[in-house]
Amino acid sequence: MQLAAIIVSLVLIVVGVALFGRAVLQIVAHMRLGQPVPAGTRTDDPKQRTLTVVKEFLGHTRMNRWGVVGVAHWFVAVGFFTLLLTIVNAIGQLFQADWILPILGEWAPYNVYVEFIGTMTIIGILALIVIRQLSKPNKPGRKSRFAGSNFGQAYFVECVILIVGVCIFMLHALEGAQHHVDGYEASFFLSYPVVSWLEGMDLSTLQNLTYFFAGLKIATSFIWMITVALKTDMGVAWHRFLAFPNIWFKREADGGTALGALPPMTSGGKTIDFTDPGEDDVFGVSQIEHFSWKGLLDFSTCTECGRCQSQCPAWNTGKPLSPKLLIMSLRDHAHAKAPYLLAGGGKTMEGEEKASAEALADVPAAALAEAERPLIGTAEENGVIDPDVLWSCTTCGACVEQCPVDIEHIDHIVDMRRYQVMIESAFPSEAGTMLKNLEKKGNPWGLAKKQRLEWTKEVDFDVPVVGKDIEDLSEVEYLYWVGCAGALEDRAKKTTKAFAELLHIAGVKFAIMGGDEKCTGDSARRLGNEPLFQELGMENVAALNMAFGEDDDDPATKKPKSAKKIVATCPHCLNTLGNEYPQLGGDYEVIHHTQLLQHLVDEGKLLPVTPVEGIITYHDPCYLGRHNKIYTPPREIIGKVPGLRNEEMHRHKERGFCCGAGGARMWMEERIGKRINDERVDEALSLNPDIVSTACPFCLVMLTDSVNGKKNDGKAKESIQVVDVAQLLLDSVRTPADPSDDEQTSSEPEPEPVK
Repeated sequence: MQLAAIIVSLVLIVVGVALFGRAVLQIVAHMRLGQPVPAGTRTDDPKQRTLTVVKEFLGHTRMNRWGVVGVAHWFVAVGFFTLLLTIVNAIGQLFQADWILPILGEWAPYNVYVEFIGTMTIIGILALIVIRQLSKPNKPGRKSRFAGSNFGQAYFVECVILIVGVCIFMLHALEGAQHHVDGYEASFFLSYPVVSWLEGMDLSTLQNLTYFFAGLKIATSFIWMITVALKTDMGVAWHRFLAFPNIWFKREADGGTALGALPPMTSGGKTIDFTDPGEDDVFGVSQIEHFSWKGLLDFSTCTECGRCQSQCPAWNTGKPLSPKLLIMSLRDHAHAKAPYLLAGGGKTMEGEEKASAEALADVPAAALAEAERPLIGTAEENGVIDPDVLWSCTTCGACVEQCPVDIEHIDHIVDMRRYQVMIESAFPSEAGTMLKNLEKKGNPWGLAKKQRLEWTKEVDFDVPVVGKDIEDLSEVEYLYWVGCAGALEDRAKKTTKAFAELLHIAGVKFAIMGGDEKCTGDSARRLGNEPLFQELGMENVAALNMAFGEDDDDPATKKPKSAKKIVATCPHCLNTLGNEYPQLGGDYEVIHHTQLLQHLVDEGKLLPVTPVEGIITYHDPCYLGRHNKIYTPPREIIGKVPGLRNEEMHRHKERGFCCGAGGARMWMEERIGKRINDERVDEALSLNPDIVSTACPFCLVMLTDSVNGKKNDGKAKESIQVVDVAQLLLDSVRTPADPSDDEQTSSEPEPEPVK
């Protein structure tokens, strides 16, 4: 047995190491097929990036949000990387059954660590196996996050980890038995009962058991290594190596998720200048090799855990988009097409083949066939990604927020959309109307710009307008960016008027733009029309900079006369103004209206005194919550309104469920599956609330539409309201009219402005 175990183990080690080394080189070559990224964008602040990797791995900061799954995975992951010396120990035990590592082998703390982590690895993988079995997609619907994952590969990996864990435990116990542990010892604090049992066996049996478990451990480990080396697209195995560089090269060095701003559009590693684009600039992604190398690394890193899928509003309402399956499809396509690309294959922008027929002669037929597939195309066209998958995305960010290996799904989806919109003009027809309205009228509804100020006539106080009532914004504390919805959409206008009145009550000096401002371009950019976004954005930046008033005496620094403070009621405007306009030369301090209102309440400048009775549930807007991490202010305001009882929906905060309007979906019809807003309202109605509250005009419209529909169908009580947090606060700040208080009220001093 000993000789056979030695021979088999040594052969497997040599073959495994050689193939694994080759596989690493192959993966590096595959990644290099991608486009470069702008200099410094993925390598800035290397110290912080390294700390981020350490934090995310040792802290399991994403995984631990999932309770027992995170804890179990932590032990499995830590065991894999910190028990590598047990392989060396097993090799030594093949030649000498009672062999132990020099120095470390006799050090009690090391043995305690091996004992504990080895045992917890077994328990951890058993827990993950049970969880996978309980979550098998063998029931109707799409409840399992593992639906579409490669179960065979997962079973193989789980089996390997379980066998290796058992071998580590048994070899350690056999070590204790052969070294005649006399009584309890800390080094064998978990395995001591097994050690006692083994000590009753003769030496020959102990040695043969050692050879068996050592050989089994080595064989299992290196069969696994050979398998994954031959299958470099096996994400469930390769993620344990690729996750580290993928996290290190993530967009945000400080560990932040790839949400908020979209990165500037690039070609060949350089940002495209849309005022004078280069002749060779490639707009968007139409071939797998047009993705950046970081994109290709993203695809290969996917572990198929399905956390993104379980949170995706499109997938949960019967649409074809699953972020997991999208990334898996791109990964499989990239690996299948790689031999063709490595041989010099590929097509020019004119569709001509780059490489000669001779150069492609040795390329496997499967790779040549894969190269002919369109990246975006229907099943009949043999496309890799169906158009319905691409246009189902709301860019809500749930996938990016939940991914434990920091895959940047939204960036890749928008890149593919850009090519479809800018080059193919292939996108849902309803979105075309929105784009034309933006081009001609500067707002998605196509209304005249003079209508932007109509709401000011519906309030009984003066709303200063920049350039008309005041020269510039140095005379006020805040510019209130009303936005298109807030100025033009009837339901959103209620929020606008309520917020303006609250600012007036609190004595906050503010002003609005004069109606010449345009849409921020959020929907255009996320639809994929980058040039239109840039055009709208640059016009707005110029108008804003003029409104803030630049110091003519210091044109070199363009020092503003006032701090560039903007408050917005629309999270999409907030995100674009604050996170994306810096790319266009506009650097502003932008806050959400709930943040300012919370501050005013805390300062005592707004006093919610009138009770608003009933149960309320708050819906987190995606672009306020996940994209900008603003969760507390709306809830703080609700908590200050007397009479309300807040009930959280099952999916809230980081796991909040989209209303269905993001990613330009506000302007597209939902023709597949259940409407996303109906799904969200059904969840809200399960709490039997009196009020559904939110803090976004898009969400307000979507939720109101669904609630009204359900009222008409008799599925919701007639009294239920959908309101913005500002409307709710205003109802409580207003006190009932009492003639006896008129004189006292009029003598009270005006509240001090916010500093």
